[in-house]
Amino acid sequence: MELKTPLYEEHVSAGGKMVPFAGYLLPVQYESGVIAEHRTVREEAGLFDVSHMGEILCEGKDAAENLQRLLTNRFDNMKGGQAKYSPLCKDDGGMLDDLIVYCRDEEHYMLVVNAANREKDFEWMKAHAFGEAAFTDASDDYAQLALQGPKAMEILRKLTPEEYIPLRYYHAVFDARVADIPCMISTTGYTGEQGVELYLASEKAIEVWEALLEAGKEEGLIPCGLGARDTLRLEAGMPLYGNDMDETVNPLEADLGFAVKMQKEDFIGKQAMEKPLTRKRVGFKVTGRGIVREHTDVFSGDQSAGHVTSGTHLPYLGYAGGMAMLDLPYTEPGTKLEAEVRGHRIGIEVVPLPLYKRKN
Repeated sequence: MELKTPLYEEHVSAGGKMVPFAGYLLPVQYESGVIAEHRTVREEAGLFDVSHMGEILCEGKDAAENLQRLLTNRFDNMKGGQAKYSPLCKDDGGMLDDLIVYCRDEEHYMLVVNAANREKDFEWMKAHAFGEAAFTDASDDYAQLALQGPKAMEILRKLTPEEYIPLRYYHAVFDARVADIPCMISTTGYTGEQGVELYLASEKAIEVWEALLEAGKEEGLIPCGLGARDTLRLEAGMPLYGNDMDETVNPLEADLGFAVKMQKEDFIGKQAMEKPLTRKRVGFKVTGRGIVREHTDVFSGDQSAGHVTSGTHLPYLGYAGGMAMLDLPYTEPGTKLEAEVRGHRIGIEVVPLPLYKRKN
């Protein structure tokens, strides 16, 4: 039986089409539709309920050392108020998850994990903990809202003082207030646009959701669902766990090398990642007619070249495209390949990621 976020009734009353996702019932779209929601986030602002995400606390004198060993990114130099993206890997380099770590201080961290991986991640972290460090699954205590788009900060400033808004990307203010309700405000997101993610007590979710929608009326703010969240992240070249990477893919293959610090003394999966790459995640644009979706095989003539991991029509760019895991010889931008869709070949071309990048 699927779980419900604290905002379930709000979504239903607003005309949200509810679907099962990662163990929860969430809106895939509202009456305006995915394309309208997508364009609104690119041009104005959209509000997403992402309360299904998991929150795991890592606390204690040895918390930073535990993260340094568990995760591929570097955490021995992390300062209070910073956020860092990192893969979480097995010994063979395969990704258990990708997550964001927030640092309150050198002994208190919050890890935000994908909903479907929450229990798996938590058990892995506990099993590999050492020294004075404790992991706590606090997911049920938190709601998470994402306010995204070029007018997001304008809307936020109506409800919170300037000193509560982080000054830089991937930073957070832990003891902030929005609509006079305690929140953590983080300059992160999954859309490729400017915006914030808000973490707050579950029982306050409806109050903040309604306050944001009311404050954003003049700016065109609308609630948005999973459909637009997926097309937005795809245009922005952001990988989705379970599609673009999983336990069979290591972070270097997933083109996440920026979050893998091979110069660290050690971390779980490091040895496996020292082997030469044979494949890599890339972007592609459909040059033929049609849409190419995940799991589609890709060819260069009669030679298999890899497979599509995410693909659809990209509403703001106006063409079909996506991401693929391709063998290394076929990963250079400009490489022309074919995707096999229901027995027919459709032309595609490798292009740089991200497919979309905001001007400012």
